Amino acid sequence: MPESESEPWEYSLYIPNDPRAATICRRTLRLILTMHGLIRLVDVAELLATELVANAVRHTKGPAALRVRWSAGVLRIGAWDADPEPPEPPGKLEQLGEEEDGRGLALVRACSDLWGWQPLSRFGNRGKYVWCELASTA
Repeated sequence: MPESESEPWEYSLYIPNDPRAATICRRTLRLILTMHGLIRLVDVAELLATELVANAVRHTKGPAALRVRWSAGVLRIGAWDADPEPPEPPGKLEQLGEEEDGRGLALVRACSDLWGWQPLSRFGNRGKYVWCELASTA
């Protein structure tokens, strides 16, 4: 196991409410995972981060943040946004058909090992943190 996989680490990327944020976060995440020797997780992690960040930007008016943490063989990807309201519960992916709305968290639920959300305050702003985890299968 490469040394970078055994040591825990964490990155946060603060983003404005901008539709380009999901692309910026996806590319940044690819670089982070590649530099830490976790290229095998990149494709799924990019999909999950894109959905979480896109939801944060699309459904809120304030700033957001992407947080990526590696610890004990688990990659946690989360998005903070300024809206304290809980996310809509995801539907079942196979029941959504061609609809665009509602697919994001359904994809997160289907592609991650675990997901959830929690209320959170950041810099005096209330909001929520929606996260998911991928276990390393090295």
